[in-house]
Amino acid sequence: MNIKIDKFVVSIIIVILLAYLFPQWGTQENKFPINTISSIGISLIFFFYGLKLSPSKLKAGLKNWKLHVLVQLSTFLIFPILVLLLHPFIQNQEQETIWLAFFFLAALPSTVSSSVVMVSMAKGNIPGAIFNASISGIIGIAITPLWMGLFVNEIQSDFDFTDIYLKLILQIIVPVVIGLFLQRFLGAFVQKHNSKLTLFDKSIILLIIYKSFAESFEGNIFRAVSFVDLMLILVGVIVLFSLAFFLTGFLSKKLQLDTEDQITAQFCGTKKSLVHGTVFSKIIFGNMASIGIILLPLMLFHATQILIISVVATKKAAKNSNL
Repeated sequence: MNIKIDKFVVSIIIVILLAYLFPQWGTQENKFPINTISSIGISLIFFFYGLKLSPSKLKAGLKNWKLHVLVQLSTFLIFPILVLLLHPFIQNQEQETIWLAFFFLAALPSTVSSSVVMVSMAKGNIPGAIFNASISGIIGIAITPLWMGLFVNEIQSDFDFTDIYLKLILQIIVPVVIGLFLQRFLGAFVQKHNSKLTLFDKSIILLIIYKSFAESFEGNIFRAVSFVDLMLILVGVIVLFSLAFFLTGFLSKKLQLDTEDQITAQFCGTKKSLVHGTVFSKIIFGNMASIGIILLPLMLFHATQILIISVVATKKAAKNSNL
């Protein structure tokens, strides 16, 4: 079995290396308008996201309510609860920051593109995957900041829900609504050029990742994270994913979902969106010095979920083909 290396994961590694070698390009003192470009790029990402959403397909997808409830509960409830269980064991500020990074990961919505691709590969319920991944992104706009507000305001004195939601409305909700409104006119055009738009999305994400890590490297934030800590974070990411994957599979069987829906529940309910994560981190955490560390578990999770789900999807596809 051949496992392809995800080019986006490689790109992330290269961007982090560039941030390490040339952190001055991403600092506030640099005259290159990275903040402006990334802000406009974020709005365009969600404008195109709205253009890709088909109202008719979303309406038709409402019927499979058991699958939808399970996926959204896994995404926005099971994940955060798993991380919340560890909060009482925090002993110092360094552990608090790393825990907050995991909680941010846990509170994020599911990813769209890779969820649908993997469900398709494993021969799951593709319409269900499209519906849940799309709805998850919309729900996350409201739920993720609410979850984070429980803890971010304890370490960030200027955390303001009014300001956060105003930014979310202007940068995300308004572009999504405009995209939905124009979907009937531009939907076909967007689907035709989907690969180019995906490249644009990834470019903006890489720009945000570069700036986040450049500021962290410039401020020597990562000196607090040793190689041992990095390995522990990676282990934590794998354990978190595995627990969520197992629980979602267990609940899908208890709900007596068919095989296709079980695949969709596990694949969509255990994915976390790097797109939403990088965008939300910029809005929620602002200029927090430790934002690079905040994104670290998310990027490790992104690489891990792609690797594990790719292997599982390949095995399920082979098994289903033999039935």
